[in-house]
Amino acid sequence: MKTYKPTTEQSSRYDNLEQMNINQLLVNMNQEDKSVPLALEKAIPSIQYFVEQTLIRMKKGGRLFYIGAGTSGRLGVLDASECPPTFGISDDWIIGLIAGGDKALRKAVENAEDNEKMAWLDLEQFKINENDVLLGIAASGTTPYVLGGLKYANENNILTGSISCNENSLVSKEAVCHIELIVGPEFVTGSTRMKAGTAQKLALNMISTSIMIHLGRVKGNKMVDMQLSNKKLVERGTKMIMEELEITENLAKSLLLKHGSVRKSIEFYNQ
Repeated sequence: MKTYKPTTEQSSRYDNLEQMNINQLLVNMNQEDKSVPLALEKAIPSIQYFVEQTLIRMKKGGRLFYIGAGTSGRLGVLDASECPPTFGISDDWIIGLIAGGDKALRKAVENAEDNEKMAWLDLEQFKINENDVLLGIAASGTTPYVLGGLKYANENNILTGSISCNENSLVSKEAVCHIELIVGPEFVTGSTRMKAGTAQKLALNMISTSIMIHLGRVKGNKMVDMQLSNKKLVERGTKMIMEELEITENLAKSLLLKHGSVRKSIEFYNQ
């Protein structure tokens, strides 16, 4: 009887990679990457369900937590960290946790993902409760850190979701809302930082952005609550105000610098 192998661990469709020239490597990797958007398209119904259920809780003051290990954990932390500057929210609305703690963002922490109890201990530091939502991210769908976090969250009546890149994975079975992004074998066998990582990143973009839009953090198609953390963003905000109010650049910039956000500047001017 053959041992089951997740598709993310199956052998690459390509072989003898070291014999390929640069152009062949790039063309073949690109060919594989083309399958990623199609995998996302098939998963839209499950992504939609998770977003809808998360919004119900966040509109009542709940938070969204991401947990993962390795690449999956880093992608969760990345998405969570980009939401405050993009949408002007506090850093406790969407929280990303990685097995091994923040030091694992730069260097692998040995055996960090193998502890089933660690995720829940990490989450308890934030006083996670039944008003919150937990999304476990694991390309393989078997990461103990993620599985343990989902299990304890379920036992504490916290809504759980998962993102994996294999069908009928263990995390899918553990999560209430499971998202499966089936991208197939990687170009370099087992290297889930490639297609699987890209698919996870796209899904996280869709999840957090659609949530923020429905929580009122976008007006029209503009990031009206973005943090003005550099010159480029001040210039972008100034342009938004100019276009919305049909006023001069100098006036728009002075309003922005005085009130600190595009939204507040527009609201003040329209009083």
